[in-house]
Amino acid sequence: MKIAILALQGAFEEHRQMLLRIGVESFFIRNANDWQQHKDALIIPGGESTTMLKLLRDLSLFDSVRDAILSGLPVFGTCAGLIMLDSNHLGTMNIDAKRNAYGRQLGSFFTEGDFKGIDRKIPMTFIRAPYIASTGEGVDVLSIIDGNIVAARQGKQLVTAFHPELNDDTAVHEYFLKMINE
Repeated sequence: MKIAILALQGAFEEHRQMLLRIGVESFFIRNANDWQQHKDALIIPGGESTTMLKLLRDLSLFDSVRDAILSGLPVFGTCAGLIMLDSNHLGTMNIDAKRNAYGRQLGSFFTEGDFKGIDRKIPMTFIRAPYIASTGEGVDVLSIIDGNIVAARQGKQLVTAFHPELNDDTAVHEYFLKMINE
């Protein structure tokens, strides 16, 4: 298995390290040539969604990424990646994100919570995080923290408002791998 990681901005290296820990090969997408490589899935990391969307357009990657996801390429979006997949941005998931839902950097926090499909509480690091304000048809809510949806799945698309790549726990990345293989 080979997973592409969008490496335009944000926490892409942390995802690569997490994949290495669980024995999965990965590579970075920084331009249209990188996109041409074989990939079994894509990770869109946390970072700044406005910057990433601008770079996707500037590098002529927006349509290729969107079309691949709509054609069934499995994708995992964390934090800004959640925002990018919502109905107002790439438009591949039936979700609407509320950006910076917990406020500025000072509103960042850590907790542990339940995640459907993982049989124990998992660590969750929220940094200037969004949450999912609403879901539509086909969306399975995977985690709710303080009444807010913070993880969801639709088909082969997985999103988390938190950063599982910033903790030592590999459970969410392992969940993604199982999802790819379904």
